[in-house]
Amino acid sequence: MSNIKSVEIKNLSLVFDTNDGPVHALNEIELDIIKGDFVSLIGPSGCGKTTLLRVIADLQEPTSGSILVNEKSAEIARMERDYGYVFQSPALFPWRTISGNIGLPLEIMGFEKSDRIKRIKKNLELVNLLGFEKKFPWQLSGGMQQRASIARALSFDPELLLMDEPFGALDEIVRDHLNEQLLELWRKTEKTVVFVTHSIPEAVFLSTHIVVMSPRPGKIFDIIKSPLPSKRDLSIRETPEFLKIAQRVREGLRAGHSYDD
Repeated sequence: MSNIKSVEIKNLSLVFDTNDGPVHALNEIELDIIKGDFVSLIGPSGCGKTTLLRVIADLQEPTSGSILVNEKSAEIARMERDYGYVFQSPALFPWRTISGNIGLPLEIMGFEKSDRIKRIKKNLELVNLLGFEKKFPWQLSGGMQQRASIARALSFDPELLLMDEPFGALDEIVRDHLNEQLLELWRKTEKTVVFVTHSIPEAVFLSTHIVVMSPRPGKIFDIIKSPLPSKRDLSIRETPEFLKIAQRVREGLRAGHSYDD
């Protein structure tokens, strides 16, 4: 098992200045994410899950503390394209085909056309969208669009995949199916994944580690290491081991007063 740290966060806090005064979004975050882990961030709305993800991506600058991504500053990691980012909505350009959307980062980065074609095909295959490359986003279901956005994030082979509630808007049946596909993709690619979710079953099913956050100012209340095997299917959700982890997450959310307004 690797002990290389993909993300190392020390005593990190973030305060937003607003017209109504300072807003403490994150407070004294301490978190290490080991290379190859699948880490879910779970907590109530407004607890800073997405803000923390954006700090890792260098889309938000912390007020204090430190962060290293792949043993370098978050800014350098961003400039060296160490991560791919999957948003809550697919954010695909409607006038570009699925192939064109997946290949867009490669065009921007100046990859040769022959290399782009190979990478697009490889990632279409990874997300089970081969045969849909000439379709436009509006011709695909919401789940298929989100799979295309994952393929786009992986197109340039980043070491880290950051995912901000990518399945939150989808119905439960589609979400379950995509959870299984994402787990299989993670096993195949061996990427480090940081995944934001509101769903306890989703966090427990997907993760090697679950980070339970408390309400604003966002703090880490608990970090749960999953004993579940890396190869798992949805039937594992009925097992005592799964239910025990889910209960610990639920208790952590309650203890962190996650149901307070």
